[in-house]
Amino acid sequence: MSRSAMGVADLTQAIKANLETAFGQVAVEGEIGSLTRHRSGHWYFNLVEGKATLNAVMFRGNNQRVNWDPQVGDKVVAVGGLDVYAPHGKYNLLVRNLMPSGEGARARALEQLKARLGAEGLFDADRKTALPYLPKAIGIVTSATGAALQDMLNVLFRRFPCLTVYLAPCRVQGETAAQEIADAIALLNEHGGSDVIIAGRGGGAIEDLWAFNEEVVVRAIAASRLPLVSAVGHETDVTLADHVADVRAPTPSAAAELVVPEHAALYQLLDELADRQAVAMARCVQLGRDRLAEQRLLHPGQRLKEQRRRLVEAQGRLFRTGRTGLDGHRARFAGAAGRLDALSPLAVLGRGYSIVRKQGAVVNQIGQIQEGDLLELRLRDGVAEVKVTGR
Repeated sequence: MSRSAMGVADLTQAIKANLETAFGQVAVEGEIGSLTRHRSGHWYFNLVEGKATLNAVMFRGNNQRVNWDPQVGDKVVAVGGLDVYAPHGKYNLLVRNLMPSGEGARARALEQLKARLGAEGLFDADRKTALPYLPKAIGIVTSATGAALQDMLNVLFRRFPCLTVYLAPCRVQGETAAQEIADAIALLNEHGGSDVIIAGRGGGAIEDLWAFNEEVVVRAIAASRLPLVSAVGHETDVTLADHVADVRAPTPSAAAELVVPEHAALYQLLDELADRQAVAMARCVQLGRDRLAEQRLLHPGQRLKEQRRRLVEAQGRLFRTGRTGLDGHRARFAGAAGRLDALSPLAVLGRGYSIVRKQGAVVNQIGQIQEGDLLELRLRDGVAEVKVTGR
């Protein structure tokens, strides 16, 4: 090999190094011209614009974070770095993040994510928590330099000056914003000093608000142990964070008004409660006085006379009850005696019948006796012995 000639491998490596250095991370917009989802989990596709084509690869570890379903023909923005594949001598875009570009693709991706998270029950009303009436401390998740923070602080301290506020600062737009928002929500939950959280930002284009549509943010809100108010953009802006939050506020300022009562209104309520308590206590005191007056007006002799009257009435009721019960028992006894007497053999004898016994056994058939037998004849008023002289 000539000293002036460069080997293929060296040239390829030089091109690779220069491409990576010259471009670094790039964001490329184009239309998906072809897409292969390999069984390994990697995606191989190309981006096209007119007659230009760019090969792209998105490895499984990265495409698992894509929360929508890209299709051929979708206009997308792919973020990554250029790489040279030496065996083929081709350069590719190694994609780390893939986002829909254009209203149609973005809206479809958002609806897909919304449907999937809704099917998990993350938006159900029965999992939402009521806001505390009078929180001691408020946690805020937003940009430390944004106007939304100042708007919220102005409202909070105007309504309740002695309130404590904890700020978990984070980016609210850009590639890393979604993860920072989720981390800030988790941090306030871990800290535990807040009674309620406000997460949001001021208004902007839909692209600026998109972090609050990301799955990682939705799941962080759903996992929050503290009640959370979503306050993203203006009243007409609705994100997935609004659906999963316990309460949705149309603006950050409105969120601040929702989480704390105005101290003047609170003082007025306390005054009203104090007045109602005073009236109730006065009524109780007057009722006690009236009862005491009634007791004092009744002379002890009258009270004794009244007790005697009640005793006499009770004795009368007791006597009547006992007499009625005794008469009933007597009637039932007489009836039973009558029925017993009717069944008695003596009653039968009294009507002219007799009982004949031979050697103690009752005789009820003629064949039981013979001429000369001695029989016992039982009559109503006595017993006689007779001898059979004929049959």
